[in-house]
This record gives sequence, C-alpha cells and structure tokens, in this order.
Amino acid sequence: MLVSALELVAPSHVMVAWDLPKPTFRHEKYLAYKAQRPKADVEMVEQIPLVKELISAMGIVQIEQEGYEADDIIGTLANTFSRQHVDTSARDDVVILTGDQDTMQLVSEKVQVLTPPKGQIPAKTFGSAEVIEKYGVNPSQIVDYKALVGDHSDNIPGVAGIGPTGAAKLIQEFGTLENIYNNLDKVSERIKEKLIAGKESAFLSQDLSRIVTDMEIMTEIEKMEYFGLRGESSQELKQKLEELGFRSLVKRIFGEEKKEGKPDLQMGLF
Repeated sequence: MLVSALELVAPSHVMVAWDLPKPTFRHEKYLAYKAQRPKADVEMVEQIPLVKELISAMGIVQIEQEGYEADDIIGTLANTFSRQHVDTSARDDVVILTGDQDTMQLVSEKVQVLTPPKGQIPAKTFGSAEVIEKYGVNPSQIVDYKALVGDHSDNIPGVAGIGPTGAAKLIQEFGTLENIYNNLDKVSERIKEKLIAGKESAFLSQDLSRIVTDMEIMTEIEKMEYFGLRGESSQELKQKLEELGFRSLVKRIFGEEKKEGKPDLQMGLF
C-alpha cells in the first residue's frame, strides 16, 4: 500500500506515524476509550518491528510520541505543511494515506485523505466534496458529527438514538454541536429528549473525536524529505525485501537483472 501511494503521489516529504501501546490523554478523559478492541494477534505484533525496519530502509522518518495517537501526529504535521512552503520548490499540499475515517476532519483545500484499496473497493482520494458526499457535512463539522453518532471502533458513545442521517440533518441546519444545543426549542420533541439525555456524552464524544493539530513534534520537517525508493539506502531495502521474500516488490522497485546473451526488451503500460 505504501509503495503504491509513493508511486501515485510522488511526494517531496514523507512521514509514517505509529500509535504506542500505552494510554493517551484520551484514555485519561474516558477510561472506556477503545476498551472494546480485542488484543492484536501475536503473529501481527511480532511483525511490527520488521515493518519498521523496512520503512527505515525506505529512507522514511517514523514518529511515535507518548501520550498521543498517530492521528495527532498526522494532524499536527498536516496543519504545519499546509500552512507553509517547506522550501521554494516544494508543493504545500498534503496527502494522508490511511484507512482511518477520523482523519476526514483534517481535509481542507490543501489536505486530502487517500484511503487504500480494501477488497473490491479501490483506493479513493477524499477532498471536501467527497467528504460532504459521504457524510453530508463539511470536513470541519466531522467532529460534531461524530459527537452525535459516536464511533463504535473507538468506543466513543455519541448520543443514543441519533444516527448518521439524523446527525447530518442537525448539523446542516444548525452548523455546530454547540448551536444545536442552543436551539433545542427548534427540534422535534423526540430528538430534543435524546439530545438532552445525551448532552454530557455528546460533548465528551466531541472532545475525544477531535484530532490534535498543534502538538510539539520531536522531529524537524527537513528530515522528512523523501528521495525515492532507489536512494542512498536502496541496497539495504533490497536486501531486506529479499530476506523477507518480497520478490515481486524487488522486481517492481529495482527491476529484473539483465540476463547475458538476451536482448534488453522493455514494455510500457500506461
């Protein structure tokens, strides 16, 4: 997935963010945050160091920071990159590669989310129009949307009885969670009762859903400059791919060795 994204986007700078297996500030606010998630398979956990080794061999900076999630690192750097040119020749648009829908709140004129392919579902790029089409609200309203509907994957409760359609309609009409609660006299009695009963949960869910965009990152942006998969560490990358049996990736990235006595034939697929 990462190799495909690098080929598609051709970025000037790259960073991979990791969660740490420790509680974050969200767990301090809500003990049940992500509590329902089953433990990762041992076989998967054992492979994570190998993934990190490969990414390092690709010449890509990796960041993990205690007390925060990977989304917070991504949110902070997306905010930083989209507000400034890294250098005079660099583009200042940001592409976030993730299957996590939480990052839709980060989408803006200069920030897009690229979701990787999943089964028969192809990769898709989300700008503001695609977010509105999928959720019925603007990217800046995703946090308020999730405050109402919650997020089962993160065990964020939301407001009981308010689903995606109802949440989108409320936000379309009133704009923000705060404004919804300031106008309870303008909603139906049925919805009003649910909102009143779930008020505390709604604002907690809003807080838990909001990605941090101003944390202090312990890595300089200049160190994230990307030189391609055939850069200085290419031989280390090739060796590690071969060790782990990624033969198709070796061919894809480095090409096949020429066989003596045979003509050099090339075919382009566009």
